[in-house]
Amino acid sequence: MAAVATCGGDAGSAGSAVATGSKSNVTSFQRRGPRASGTNDSGPRLVSITGTRPSVRNGQLLVSTGLPALDQLLGGGLAVGTVLLIEEDKYNIYSSLLFKYFLAEGIVNGHTLLVASANEDPANILQELPAPLLDDNCKKEFDEDVYNHKTPESNIKMKIAWRYQLLPKMEQIGPVSSSRFGHYYDASKRIPQELIEASKWHGFFLPEKISSTLKVEPCSLTHGYIKLLQFIQNIIYEEGFDGSNPQKKQKNILRIGIQNLGSPLWGDDICCTENGDSSHSLTKFLYVLRGLLRTSLSVCIITMPTHLIQNKAVIAHITNLSDIVVGLESFIGSERETNPLYKDYHGLIHIRQIPRLNNLVCDESDVKDLGFKLKRKLFTIELESGFASFHSAHF
Repeated sequence: MAAVATCGGDAGSAGSAVATGSKSNVTSFQRRGPRASGTNDSGPRLVSITGTRPSVRNGQLLVSTGLPALDQLLGGGLAVGTVLLIEEDKYNIYSSLLFKYFLAEGIVNGHTLLVASANEDPANILQELPAPLLDDNCKKEFDEDVYNHKTPESNIKMKIAWRYQLLPKMEQIGPVSSSRFGHYYDASKRIPQELIEASKWHGFFLPEKISSTLKVEPCSLTHGYIKLLQFIQNIIYEEGFDGSNPQKKQKNILRIGIQNLGSPLWGDDICCTENGDSSHSLTKFLYVLRGLLRTSLSVCIITMPTHLIQNKAVIAHITNLSDIVVGLESFIGSERETNPLYKDYHGLIHIRQIPRLNNLVCDESDVKDLGFKLKRKLFTIELESGFASFHSAHF
């Protein structure tokens, strides 16, 4: 489903507005103003859900990834009903951090979480989520990061311009506010326990769902994938995220996080052999999952060790079955780690694919390769030094 926001009236209402305007000496544009603002209940209105906003481009309902800079690079955020695939870095250090930002943003906004993992208990994952950061402290961290590095003054101005281009306007709203779109998080601190206790979440821990003595009949999907799809489907239907059983309370978003999908821990041999027995199991899982998301108020983030998948055709299919694909390349253990050109960064982030929603062609991101760094508290994204020509062209 694509939660598309629509507004406006029909031709009949426009005609009556003009007629009324001629009598009261008020233009039709002024008469239609109240209806557009939603004071007239007879017209369709925007879906109002905490932690969401409509896209200015196509009216699609968006949620934040938990990283405002990434939201802007993806066109404003994640569209409800879509899948974001994170290609893990080799040591799964930074991809797991983006995964946690996504979940933390859900807790701050009061969204329902569904956390699935094959190697870590979801309850433990929630305990490791980063703490929301005060707006004033966030601005201070950005300023300190720029001036603490020995950088020529001309480059400092350039860094500030790019950094604040990705930094939404600060507001004095206190430590945690669900009224804003996108929050910042302190990676050095853990989310307060009271926020976790007040949140609603569901955990899927694969070892607890599958018995070692269970005999599984041959199927195109691994047993782990079948169990997970059933679990997701039950939550969507039972809690009314699909719309067929409207939620009794205010409408909400289901944030689904799936960790290390495709790894051997999920019973998938796609990372072990080029032509494994379950080579199509992962792609079929993604196909069914995307169908569930399209018809519900849900959004999903998946981390996957694509660097271990040997079959390039499978990788291409996985990309096509995902709406957004973001790759993380860590400098740890590579030649770039000692290259002076990359000394200010910990890796590169590649925007490989952004959604093709309500369009016949895929949108193209202006920037596809950026540098990222993990500071003491913040994970930041910026244009790396090697793209000096790009800087000059855009500032």
